[in-house]
Amino acid sequence: MPAFDHVILQTRRLRLRPLRETDAPWVLALFTDAGFMRFGTTPPFKSVDEARALIARDVKAMASGECLRLGIERQDDQPLMGLIGLCTLFNLNAQCRSAEVGYGLVSDAWGQGFMHEALVALLDYGFSELALNRVEADIDPENTRSAKSLDRIGFTKEGQLRESCIVNGVLTDSARYGLLQREWNARP
Repeated sequence: MPAFDHVILQTRRLRLRPLRETDAPWVLALFTDAGFMRFGTTPPFKSVDEARALIARDVKAMASGECLRLGIERQDDQPLMGLIGLCTLFNLNAQCRSAEVGYGLVSDAWGQGFMHEALVALLDYGFSELALNRVEADIDPENTRSAKSLDRIGFTKEGQLRESCIVNGVLTDSARYGLLQREWNARP
């Protein structure tokens, strides 16, 4: 995979860009937001140092083409440029032309169509620029907001894995979704 450290995606209302060191307070705010963390498999961050460490790992992973994680900011927030969320393509497999998608918004930004807009841009990049054939998503079945986002964008629920992950110390199932390039290209 190519290096992703210079990828910037623009939509009508959003700018998706690589994380930078100055984003640490915003990343900390995301990873301490109860709504953002509700269905996450990692514990909430306890300090800005954890946010800095995530950003440092991302900088290396993006430069090597290992994963593509972009911060989501509203265009009209500039010059403040506070992040309202993240979206990621990870588990990239060049041979199989596949990846997994992850995403989340701070709860104050829910219900405004921001995640749909960000995911459309990210998936369009994945299917067109990276020539992916398949993108998968793995969500908690109780995360109905996320399921609606995936359905709206064209993903198909392909199954459910029993007790496949631990969320907030509790064994939970995982709903698996898939989207193929031909399905993406055929959507209205």
